[in-house]
Amino acid sequence: MIIRRLDFENYRNLKAGQMEPHAGVNLISGPNAQGKTNLLEAIWLFTGGRSFRGAKDADLVLRGERRAEVNIGFFCEEREQTAQIAILNGRRNAVLNGVPLKRASGLIGRFFAVLFSPEHLSLVREGPSFRRNFIDAALCQIKPGYAALLSRYNRTLVQRNALLKEIPRHSALLDTLDVWDERLAALGESVMKGRAGYLEKIRGPAQKIYAGISQNKENIQLEYQKSAEDLKQALYASRRDDIATGHTNFGPHRDDMEITIDSLSARTFGSQGQKRSVVLALKLAEAELLFRETGERPVILLDDVMSELDSGRQDYLLNHLTDCQVFITCCEPDAVKQLRDGILFFMDGGVLSKK
Repeated sequence: MIIRRLDFENYRNLKAGQMEPHAGVNLISGPNAQGKTNLLEAIWLFTGGRSFRGAKDADLVLRGERRAEVNIGFFCEEREQTAQIAILNGRRNAVLNGVPLKRASGLIGRFFAVLFSPEHLSLVREGPSFRRNFIDAALCQIKPGYAALLSRYNRTLVQRNALLKEIPRHSALLDTLDVWDERLAALGESVMKGRAGYLEKIRGPAQKIYAGISQNKENIQLEYQKSAEDLKQALYASRRDDIATGHTNFGPHRDDMEITIDSLSARTFGSQGQKRSVVLALKLAEAELLFRETGERPVILLDDVMSELDSGRQDYLLNHLTDCQVFITCCEPDAVKQLRDGILFFMDGGVLSKK
């Protein structure tokens, strides 16, 4: 998958402009708060998802304007295609190959991208929910049915927790817990199987990519940690505690992914550069798996990725990602000097130019 052309107008602070990117690396430099991240965000919207910064659609329109528009021409599925996203009256509309879509989410599965942003460092730095969310989001891209499965599990979990809170006041409800345990265990086992299977597939690519980023000086290990090996049995055994606390203490909502660097916890012992490298390895491995599953190499979006990386790790990102299209934003002048092949762009006050 390659973006041939990108046009934008009134998107956040981006003034009317056009970009004809390189099929390889596109480095977008410039001071902070000039619009570099806005450009990546505009590309990301074509995946059918929402802003990766949590913004409402109405916030994506340049202040004082009524409408924003972004257009791309891209090569995918062995043919040239076009897509448009327009934002008017706080609502996002999409057109694919000249055909209006019922909703912008209709672009899901038609344009693929993998994103790294500084917020993703929470995957290593913070608690288990961030690591679970990483696996779940990746699975939703390659297995459409997984999103529905996860939704059913979460709804069932909410209903079981509500029942746990009611049982102390209405003891007769205890007899109904068997039904919810049966349902939650079946759905939970499917979720855990999907996650563990994904981690098994991503482990090899992530280890290879991390070795490249670290110049073969370090190794990472990834392990899926279940809160219970037999969920149905664990739910039954923990009933007393579950009723006392009013929530379910076992299940995929309690699972984690352990990440170690040379057998030491990345979260506890990793340097800032190592943690950033781990997230990059996971994101690039996610892209590799997307390619294996869909036959299309996703566009790689790397926002503010160079800080906290030494020159060797920067060189890997700039000059060794040779089989996909990459968009990188950075403020570091030394990183700009390292780019050997690709196009260097400069962003200033929402105006994009080629250097």
